[in-house]
Amino acid sequence: MTNPKISLSDKMTRLKDSFISQLPERISDLRRALTSLHERANTENAALADLHRHWHSLKGASRIFGFNDLAKVAAVGEAESQPLLDVHDTPIPPQWLDQQNGFIHALADHGSALSRTDSHHLDSFQVPYFEMGQIHQHWQQLGSPLVYVCDDETEQVEYLQYQLQCFGYQVRLFTDVDSFEQAVMQQRPDAVIMDVHFPQGRTAGTETLHRVNLCLGYQLPALVLSGMDHFEARLSAYRAGCRSYFTKPAKPLALANALDTLIRKPEIEPYQVLIVDDEPDIAEYHSLILTRAGMKVRQVHDPALVLDTLREFTPDLILIDVYMPGCNGYELAGVIRQVPEYLGMSIIYLSSETNTRKQLSAMEVGVEGFITKPVVPDDLVSAVTLRAERMRALRGLMTRDSLTGLYNHTTTTEIISAILAQASRNNESLVLAALDLDLFKQVNDNYGHLAGDQVLLALSHMLKNRLRHGDIVGRYGGEEFVILLRDTPIEDAHTLLDRLREEFSGIVFSAGNDTFSCTFCVGLSHYDSYSTLDELMSHSDQALYAAKHNGRNCVMRHGAPL
Repeated sequence: MTNPKISLSDKMTRLKDSFISQLPERISDLRRALTSLHERANTENAALADLHRHWHSLKGASRIFGFNDLAKVAAVGEAESQPLLDVHDTPIPPQWLDQQNGFIHALADHGSALSRTDSHHLDSFQVPYFEMGQIHQHWQQLGSPLVYVCDDETEQVEYLQYQLQCFGYQVRLFTDVDSFEQAVMQQRPDAVIMDVHFPQGRTAGTETLHRVNLCLGYQLPALVLSGMDHFEARLSAYRAGCRSYFTKPAKPLALANALDTLIRKPEIEPYQVLIVDDEPDIAEYHSLILTRAGMKVRQVHDPALVLDTLREFTPDLILIDVYMPGCNGYELAGVIRQVPEYLGMSIIYLSSETNTRKQLSAMEVGVEGFITKPVVPDDLVSAVTLRAERMRALRGLMTRDSLTGLYNHTTTTEIISAILAQASRNNESLVLAALDLDLFKQVNDNYGHLAGDQVLLALSHMLKNRLRHGDIVGRYGGEEFVILLRDTPIEDAHTLLDRLREEFSGIVFSAGNDTFSCTFCVGLSHYDSYSTLDELMSHSDQALYAAKHNGRNCVMRHGAPL
């Protein structure tokens, strides 16, 4: 009789091997599409749709077969090509073509690694960073979420437009429902902010939105911003699919947070699981089950290698077989718990042991659960997901600032130190920015700490949404922030942060009947001589002090004259 465990493993292996063998042809398809775009660099070119389709297909297939690092490259390529599909008859920037070519080269390098190396033992593959410069400035608008604001109060919507642009949104304004409806049929927005009352009727805005949704066949992500607070208006908003309802005047930060919920879906990194089992076939079977569920799995067949593995692979959960020669699962769990940083690590026993008393005894070393072999695949996935999710949540509490959601001081220092070590090996250009809010104590004293918290939240929101995914942003303490920009010339970093500084100064905060604005200053230092983190921070702090001495609300580089 055929062993179902082995047949599943063989089938998965054949599918993965087939995917890897077809990868060169997929890369050739991408190159052909990009070559066509080079010949006629215009968004009307059908090759643009082909390029996007190839990226999308590759992303999905990579995720199915567990090649998550490969999927990340494809996801970036797809994301960067999507905005151009939404515009018509527009020249394609040469920098964008170069960027796509870089993604394809990175894909080819990773494909070569896949053909040479067992996918379970690949090092984490880094999506390449590209110079910000003109590319960053161009995609600042083209790649930003597009929001339609429909409201016939011109002054209010123009103010709202500016505020939302500061938070990283591209905004189009409409003062009547007819022009809004026509625009939606020509280009779909990522979200809509709709007023209720228009000259055409007390609920003309939400009725128009409802009609547009029926015509499209799906609901546009939308929220209501209205001066009306009666039941009829709220009911019409709900019927139009709007679950968020704001009454004027609404705080821009509150609207931005609501838009984030509608538009920006957080990218969840795959759960990481370490399986310790002395039987390779059994470990492979469980690994395939979890990999098919989208998890990243590492296997160890010798308990003596576990601590070394944990130094390079940080799992959300460890699955340990109980009965192994030389060191059983109980002993191994105890050894892991001897290391202080692994005291909170989630551990589950995976064994054929069915004696309840022995199971409870085995859990005395702080193990969280006991799964009995043979395990139903869905039960294994559910048990691992539940505990890995809880581990992620606990880590988040330890690594993130509770107010802003940015990395806290300790985590920021650890991450930047690791990146600096990598940069010294790869000759990577880095810029460290020390940012400090100007006269922030006066904000707390004059308007209260709740108003001060709104300023901190607004700044963190802007930094998270206006910087790249790979850049590091941390709250260093109080009103101090640290930013690490990767693969970035210091001139581009200066230009970018100076633009954010200027836009942030235009955000209007409210406290009771009072309104106020806030500014910040920035000190920059450049990682070009492989300094230590302490030296780099010292140089940034010196530039920050110079910015404060220069009148605040400015950006200064280390060593630059006042």
